[in-house]
Amino acid sequence: MSQVRLEQVTKSFGSVTVIPPLDLSIADREFVVLVGPSGCGKTTTLRMIAGLESATSGTIRIGERTVAGNIGYGMKVRGTSKSDIEKSVAEAARILNLGAYLNRKPSALSGGQRQRVAIGRAIVRQPDVFLFDEPLSNLDAKLRIEMRTEIKLLHRRLQTTAVYVTHDQVEAMTMADRVVVMNQGRIEQAADPITLYEAPANLFVAAFIGAPSMNFIEGVLERGDAGLTFRAPGDVAFPLADEMARKLGAHIGEAVVLGIRPEHTIATDAGLPKIKLKVRDIEPLGPHTLVLGKVGSAAFTAQVHAASRISPDDVIEVPIDIGKVHFFLKATGEAVGR
Repeated sequence: MSQVRLEQVTKSFGSVTVIPPLDLSIADREFVVLVGPSGCGKTTTLRMIAGLESATSGTIRIGERTVAGNIGYGMKVRGTSKSDIEKSVAEAARILNLGAYLNRKPSALSGGQRQRVAIGRAIVRQPDVFLFDEPLSNLDAKLRIEMRTEIKLLHRRLQTTAVYVTHDQVEAMTMADRVVVMNQGRIEQAADPITLYEAPANLFVAAFIGAPSMNFIEGVLERGDAGLTFRAPGDVAFPLADEMARKLGAHIGEAVVLGIRPEHTIATDAGLPKIKLKVRDIEPLGPHTLVLGKVGSAAFTAQVHAASRISPDDVIEVPIDIGKVHFFLKATGEAVGR
């Protein structure tokens, strides 16, 4: 078993606490990605799991133990026999499709092949847990996509627990069984990628997950003749569906933040409420076009059909799929009405 458990783990550098008490369980064979902005504590957490940093307090367990040529180099320095090294290197090369390159110098390898060599050095040690710290950050965009797929396939073949750190939320969403979103040393939410996307726990997660980012409009919930209504500056006002109105009934009169993703503004149902968007810029992306502008004073990005004829300074009506909106309390950032 290669379960990883962090129990009330903290890390301080002098008087500065970078990881407040943190609890995290990673199941055997699970691929977990730690993601968040620079300085959020994800690499420090990984280094503590690896034993490269000592925890200030708390316990880190891997299984039932407390953690207190190129591919074969690590085995060589530990005194492993030449025949065992050759056998292990051959097996790692087979797994990583490096058999044809074993006699090449590193300078004769592509960036992706070098990354596979680095992974090969880990494979031959037969670790309980694979730890990756932004392994794709220095690769070009095309190679990053290729290596994402290779690492996922490798994990599937080896059936080993993996903890992977990245600041790239697209990388996290496409690779992980479970994503742990960190902010200032704390876990904001830990869930599978689709749950993070469809049911963010708070404003931070909602803003961080998704590209382009979710739109946010500050307003209030009011009770009117048409039922519960969301109202905001910029001539924004529309009634909520009955089910959502029931969930949000306890927050009438409170300041809230409505969240809507750009891709949920392209619906063609004539019955949907609309908001007015003052266009500032257009980003044609082929399959669709992004329209960047403002709703009142709030920045807003809408997704429209590629054939749409829209220009800067236009004022357009954008439909809102009210079944896809999110609400957060302005005071705390907590999601409500889920």
